[in-house]
Amino acid sequence: MDYEEQLDRALEQSPDIAGSGERFQVPDPEVRQEGNVTVYENFQETVDELDRDDAHVVKYLQNELGTSGHIDESGRARLTGSFTADRIESVIESYADAYVLCSECGLPDTKLERERGALIIRCEACGARSPTGGD
Repeated sequence: MDYEEQLDRALEQSPDIAGSGERFQVPDPEVRQEGNVTVYENFQETVDELDRDDAHVVKYLQNELGTSGHIDESGRARLTGSFTADRIESVIESYADAYVLCSECGLPDTKLERERGALIIRCEACGARSPTGGD
């Protein structure tokens, strides 16, 4: 098998990943106050873009904001307390850095996996494996 045939074979077996990290755009949080609760209206849309479990993302929000919260039947996150869209956006960016973007190539083509009890990020683009630093 010559070089060209090997290259063609490798490209056929590689996942289809095009573009750069710039194609990864998390929607701006749409929040509103409802009494002493902040309702994150487009939470489900954000979770879909992050390609992560909604319970994991809301747990991270709770920890970073120092509050309690839950996901309602409509897929919105309801967080106890008053939080601005900028504050929530900052936490979501922090989540993306810690749990979504590859530390080696910067692409969002990653999956969370458990390895010997530890949560790691496995990049489907470059194959890197890195610890998340949390659960």
